[in-house]
Amino acid sequence: MNSKYMNLSVKASSIVLMAGLALASCQPYDPATPQLSNQSSANARLSAGKDYVDGELLVQFKEGVSDETRQKAFDKVKGIPAEKILTKAMERAGKRDGVLVLKVNKNVLEAIADLESAEGVEFAEPNFIYTHAATSNDPSFTNGSLWGMDARNAFGSQASTAWAAGKTGSSTVYVGIIDEGYMYTHEDLAANAGTNPGETAGNNKDDDGNGYIDDVYGWDFANNNNSVFDGVNDDHGTHVAGTIGGVGGNGKGVAGVNWSVKMLSAKFLGQNGGTTANAIKAVDYITDLKTRHNLTIPATNNSWGGGGFSQGLQDAITRAGNAGILFVAAAGNDGLNTETSTSYPSGYPNDNIIAVASITSTGALSSFSNYASTKVDLGAPGSTIYSTLPVTSKGKVVSGYGSYSGTSMATPHVSGAVALYASTHAGASASAIKTAIINSVVPTSSLAGKCSSGGRLNVSGF
Repeated sequence: MNSKYMNLSVKASSIVLMAGLALASCQPYDPATPQLSNQSSANARLSAGKDYVDGELLVQFKEGVSDETRQKAFDKVKGIPAEKILTKAMERAGKRDGVLVLKVNKNVLEAIADLESAEGVEFAEPNFIYTHAATSNDPSFTNGSLWGMDARNAFGSQASTAWAAGKTGSSTVYVGIIDEGYMYTHEDLAANAGTNPGETAGNNKDDDGNGYIDDVYGWDFANNNNSVFDGVNDDHGTHVAGTIGGVGGNGKGVAGVNWSVKMLSAKFLGQNGGTTANAIKAVDYITDLKTRHNLTIPATNNSWGGGGFSQGLQDAITRAGNAGILFVAAAGNDGLNTETSTSYPSGYPNDNIIAVASITSTGALSSFSNYASTKVDLGAPGSTIYSTLPVTSKGKVVSGYGSYSGTSMATPHVSGAVALYASTHAGASASAIKTAIINSVVPTSSLAGKCSSGGRLNVSGF
């Protein structure tokens, strides 16, 4: 697997951004490999092409299991605990033991089957690898045309109509960007860069007690540090941020759905993608920030996918939902009907998920977009979307712009809409916001039977 950007895979364009490093430490599930007679439920959920970290798995024990019972399970698979994931959100939910990252010197699927039959194990699963996709800059589209926002294009999000009505967002509303990092110093993003209100920059202390030192703009779970922007490779996260909250009315570049908003980074995608373990930590990080500081965080943006079913990740999404956070997720770029072949994380059945397909500027379902009559909620602009990017000039990283395509680009239109709704409906619940977004869609023939609402995003409809 040689793609940096594979939010499942773009097939629509002849120009596809596949400029990544090989995932040398991952193993795909091979359906031709003989399966075990005691095949586990986790193995059964795997399907072809779902990559995971070789020699590593996630294990959660039942609460109160003794050390002796744990050790017996470890011995059964010759496993060595490498990391204990115990987030503040887990503790708040009553999970005292967390999730273990276990190193094993044997086939991962065999180890999972052995562990799921072991005493005291609640679940064992692969440490899946998630990636994302976007097409590269196309000069014919990098001309400042924001069709996805424009009321002049009937198939845009109609955000410009909302702006004309005085709905431009609020600096008291936050959106968590679970992705790569984003360029928070970008000329069109800096004014909307959110910061942790409980943290003092540069004092080398964990001021708010959330377990992270100087997490002012967020946290980088891929590299385990507070440097959430690491240069031009954080282009995908920066592009997403521009659609959610590019500053409007400043005479520069682009305008996001929200002219005013605060964006927080939970970076877990790095050069080689991101793992389930780090995705869990990233989701829980935003959940904890909302609860700890009583912030208005109505949504996280999740323009990524891959892997099979993960109970650990679904549990984290559930904790976010219990905290009133919507999990807005890309439907995926395989061009498939995922009603039967589910795409994760958008395909989890959690009520707080909004799954987003991509449409073109002519209202067609983008050829790369996944779709599903019940597992995808709505469509949004995702083909040739112009937004912010970090670029290099004379050896320096500077503010730039460009067009990408993918369900990765459709998703932030919806995350932005959630934030815009929250800015004008103080105290609205996650379920109320989701209902308002879905009920305001414009029925669209290309989406009939392809998503549960049968329509496209309409920011001016609420």
